[in-house]
Amino acid sequence: MNEIRLSSEKRLRLFTGRGYPELAEEVASELGIPLTPTSAYDFANGEIFVRFEESVRGSDAFVIQSHSAPVNKQIMEQLIMVDALKRASAKRITVVTPFYGYARQDKKHRGREPISARLMADLFKTAGADRLMVVDLHTSQIQGFFDGPVDHLFALPLLANYVGSKVDRSRLTIVSPDSGRVRVAERWSELLGGAQIAFIHKTRDPRVPNEATVGRVVGEVEGRTCVVIDDMIDTAGTITKAVDSLLDAGATEVIIAATHAVFSGPAAERLRNSKVKEVVVTNTLPIPEESRFDNLTVLSIAPLLARAIREVFEDGSVTSLFDGHS
Repeated sequence: MNEIRLSSEKRLRLFTGRGYPELAEEVASELGIPLTPTSAYDFANGEIFVRFEESVRGSDAFVIQSHSAPVNKQIMEQLIMVDALKRASAKRITVVTPFYGYARQDKKHRGREPISARLMADLFKTAGADRLMVVDLHTSQIQGFFDGPVDHLFALPLLANYVGSKVDRSRLTIVSPDSGRVRVAERWSELLGGAQIAFIHKTRDPRVPNEATVGRVVGEVEGRTCVVIDDMIDTAGTITKAVDSLLDAGATEVIIAATHAVFSGPAAERLRNSKVKEVVVTNTLPIPEESRFDNLTVLSIAPLLARAIREVFEDGSVTSLFDGHS
């Protein structure tokens, strides 16, 4: 009689959509595993087809897809991949979205508006996702939209350590682009030895996207190096106005530090022509060559993603990656 062996050994499988395979390859290299071969193509009418070329039964599957432009296509492809994994009997499916699409639509500003960030979470749950892994959500409340574990990773230590190595910390002021991100500025200050904090008073018309009115600077910036922090740079209109306001207020130099380089429309040109000393971002999103410029620094988020994936796979602590910041 032949002996039947049952293996309880977990298998980590890493998958990527077509939105940003270069980042997934970096993560795979950090983990020391290959990406699972996947076939994906578009039908003539734009519908997406996905098939995995190897068995995924019983695996701990991590599906990486950053929601870069065209955002809706990247989201749909990731949803289809999750559905395919569920139907192929993957044991656990973690959706890894370094940039979470629709995160700015996290609440209703006026009547008859959607809460699209919640819809996104519902779609992934319906498709079969057991867990989400994201980097620097626009607002932390989005974690509560998903009915399951959410690993909210922070690029702050990566960005702050880099900036801290480049500046005189005794003359440093961390600048929040609005009053809502002062708490994040405080975390920056803690990491950089108690740097001063300032913020820029601005107003925004919810009826006009990607546009804000930059007001006065609140805090001490004269004669200091200012670091403007934000979660993303989209069209760069507001943040380049903030740079001008800080320089007009007497700042010696201004650095911009942001996690997500969305860089829509005129963003690269605006940053290229601004008086900012350096723009520091991570590679949560692909940055095409035409959107790069001389004083742009791109830090890799891949080691952080790889460490978090390893902690989840080994049932460790993701929170431990941030020294208590959660």
